[in-house]
Amino acid sequence: MTALNSLGLPKAPADTRVVVAMSGGVDSSVVAAMLKDEGYDVVGITLQLYDHGAALAKKGACCAGQDIHDARRVAEAMGFAHYVLDYESSFREAVIDEFADAYLAGATPVPCIRCNERVKFKDLMATARELEADCMATGHYIQRKLGPNGPELHSAADANRDQSYFLFSTTQEQLAFLRFPLGHLPSKSETRALAARYGLSVADKPDSQDICFVPNGNYAAVIEKLRPGAADPGDIVDMAGNVLGQHRGVIHYTVGQRRGIGIGGLGDPLYVVKLDPAGRRVIVGPKEALATRTIALKEINWLGDEPLTARAEWPLMVRVRSTRPPREALLRPISATEAEVTLIAAEDGVSPGQACVFYAPEGSRVLGGGWIIGTR
Repeated sequence: MTALNSLGLPKAPADTRVVVAMSGGVDSSVVAAMLKDEGYDVVGITLQLYDHGAALAKKGACCAGQDIHDARRVAEAMGFAHYVLDYESSFREAVIDEFADAYLAGATPVPCIRCNERVKFKDLMATARELEADCMATGHYIQRKLGPNGPELHSAADANRDQSYFLFSTTQEQLAFLRFPLGHLPSKSETRALAARYGLSVADKPDSQDICFVPNGNYAAVIEKLRPGAADPGDIVDMAGNVLGQHRGVIHYTVGQRRGIGIGGLGDPLYVVKLDPAGRRVIVGPKEALATRTIALKEINWLGDEPLTARAEWPLMVRVRSTRPPREALLRPISATEAEVTLIAAEDGVSPGQACVFYAPEGSRVLGGGWIIGTR
């Protein structure tokens, strides 16, 4: 019987083709270099996701012109094939349009999740299969472990780098084909040390901070460009409907926001507690009005060993924003893709459009998640 290689496949590395999704950043570059160094048949693919002209002026976002150049240089230095695929139209349809529409509907979307789900782990994976790859590797900080019922998704070893929140919608079928070689590393400094060891030009490249198609984090400017009229002004009102001031467009506000509301000097601090895009109203209130105990979810991706509906309720840990730690909760299924989550302790600023990601009560296993459609 053939021994398993480091990717868990019963082949010699030289006979194992791996497509590496290369963004041009240090993480995916290290994955490609490491696998090439181990003797695998590596094929690097970089996706051109949006307009080069707009992208070239912006550093620190993936899949821009400079990043394509950086990925190509890594491939040349390490001696493996590299291709650039134009996914602009599918990225716009699958990610950017929904992002704009979600903001117009008063939600706070997470486009990076949709990009992984609809572009990287769908279209790119299909391309990898067409290239007769045995698996596809990415630079995400998350772990894939083999459990008694097949591959499982687990948080990264380094909690500060963990990207499980952005990958909750990875399906069981995708997980069988995916590999995450960096997920076990104790820190990002280890990744940069590997980049230096391989002599990669991106070893000191800064991490990307913004959403790739949103220059300088200015969401409103992007949405106004995509949806003219989106920034129509309206009223800022309190929870009783009293007008307190005027706003410059609902798209400039998010649930939980305190700074920059534009109605200071009214006593206790006020927070955005709700958005009413149809009425062009921003509703503000005291901090306690943000407290949420119950969350309604749709489009659930469940990664547990039993079907979601096998139990009336599941005691879990859940994360309602990428920047927050998991908290205790009860998950009550309504159907295979819908559920209600009750938080044991209330959370502030839980917003429709964000994800609610499920974790096992103990250990690091990710059990999936869903999209928040309502709170109370």
